Amino acid sequence: MTGPQNDGDGATGSSAPPSGPGARRKRLDEDQRRAQIITAAVAELAERGYEGLSLTRVAARAGVSKGLIWHYFAGKDDLMESTATATMTVIRDRLADSLDLTAPVPDIMRAALHRAASLSVTHRVEMTALNHITHNLRRPDGTPRLTLDAYEETYQAEESLFRRGQAEGTLRDFDVRVMAVTYQGAIDMMLGYLETHPHVDPDDYAGKLADILLAGIQRS
Repeated sequence: MTGPQNDGDGATGSSAPPSGPGARRKRLDEDQRRAQIITAAVAELAERGYEGLSLTRVAARAGVSKGLIWHYFAGKDDLMESTATATMTVIRDRLADSLDLTAPVPDIMRAALHRAASLSVTHRVEMTALNHITHNLRRPDGTPRLTLDAYEETYQAEESLFRRGQAEGTLRDFDVRVMAVTYQGAIDMMLGYLETHPHVDPDDYAGKLADILLAGIQRS
């Protein structure tokens, strides 16, 4: 367990519980408390950026003592990595919830690409926070702390979808892991390109990308 530390803004936290007549709060379990802190970190990142993030302000947004952050996370880097992982899961799950998963797999893939292309609008805060972490979180040797391992659950979900398409006869036989890495990589490149080329129509880009990908894997 790591004790209170300075987070770069000159303040140190205290793990002492709040006191006073208005201090009683609904007791949350560990997962709920971690989620509460991560939600506050996402908002702080979106508003102030990575370098401007302060654990003191994260704690204030979450309505907890700064010392409680040290109870659940080993430090700022651990909080940032956990925030990135949790945010990726939220975006993936919300995107899946917006799709008709009973449709043929090629239709699901096409719809997913269109939803992904609009993430900067539909999930602006989450995407902004995730981009800040991806571009700034580093190991002591300067290499990125977030690696492709963070995509493992996403890859597995995509593999499952591709296997279903092969079983239903809408997709031809291919290596589902290679396709999952390719598919997710295409989405990431699309998002990066759209971010730096705001004049490009996201829906048009997504439609053309879907045409290219499906031309290679859809059973005719």
